[in-house]
Amino acid sequence: MAAPSAPVARTLSDDDVSAIDRLRDVYGRLRKELGRIIIGQQAVIERLSLCLFARGHALLLGVPGLAKTLLINKLAETMSLQFSRIQFTPDLMPMDITGTDILQDAVGGKREFQFVHGPVFANIVLADEINRAPPKTQAAMLEAMQEQKVTVVGKTFRLPPPFFVLATQNPVEQEGTYPLPEAQLDRFMFLIEIDYPSEDEEVLIARTTTGDELPTLSHVLTGEQIIEHQHLVRRVPVPDHIYSFAARLVRKTRPKGATAPAWLKPLVAWGAGPRAVQYLVLGAKARAALHGSYMVRLEDVLEVAVPVLTHRVITTFAAQAEGLDAKQIIGRLISETLEEK
Repeated sequence: MAAPSAPVARTLSDDDVSAIDRLRDVYGRLRKELGRIIIGQQAVIERLSLCLFARGHALLLGVPGLAKTLLINKLAETMSLQFSRIQFTPDLMPMDITGTDILQDAVGGKREFQFVHGPVFANIVLADEINRAPPKTQAAMLEAMQEQKVTVVGKTFRLPPPFFVLATQNPVEQEGTYPLPEAQLDRFMFLIEIDYPSEDEEVLIARTTTGDELPTLSHVLTGEQIIEHQHLVRRVPVPDHIYSFAARLVRKTRPKGATAPAWLKPLVAWGAGPRAVQYLVLGAKARAALHGSYMVRLEDVLEVAVPVLTHRVITTFAAQAEGLDAKQIIGRLISETLEEK
């Protein structure tokens, strides 16, 4: 029996090629608009955009004062989307974010329950300091992220598309917090680390933000257009060797796997699961489309590898004692996987 022929990468239609060209132009205008207020942070803006168009969610890690809330608020403004911020606290209950039934007076003097929507019913939701809420509330938020719906008193309510959750964690103070379990961290497509700006950027931030009111940004996209672009991103072709590279890279992060290098096994307690491969491919598709490419390239996968894998590779105490973090381990794995080609 003859061996099956290798699958041929699907090519884009002429309409999809034109749509990618438009998406590249829209992305350029989006970055330009956000640049009127957000100084620097170009890598953060790109990764947020990748998550949005790949239909994923992001976890932002950064100290206070780095414009996380402002960036997300203005991102929603440029896209004509409804923005909602939820400040997570130890006393926050699930109904505080999902909503609840309230007894109201109706016509004819009757009283009936009416559902009052919570702040999760928005297009872009900022879950600020999600690790400060108890696990029950975290679970309600993460269920909404995964299922795109909430269930209250036996009733199910769909969340309005597009639905994009950005959760933040403060790395400075961990006392009195409820760290997200590894299984829940896996629901986030990217871990986006926000660092301090450079000196020149900090001077420009001071000049820009200490004057009059900030400018109102122009609308670049509508919700319907975002949904169309999300479907477009998933139609971007991926060559077979890109799928293989993504799978090999992820499988090497698993210390008990046959392909894990010997040096990694004492440093990693738990590696990335199959969802990491999916997000590597989806992130690469989104990056290719935003940069006007009609097919995923290896460089697209390499650009998204660190934010996809960092929170999925759990290091051991031995790695911490040696001063090694997940980003360094992933960097070495990428280099070794590239050398095998």
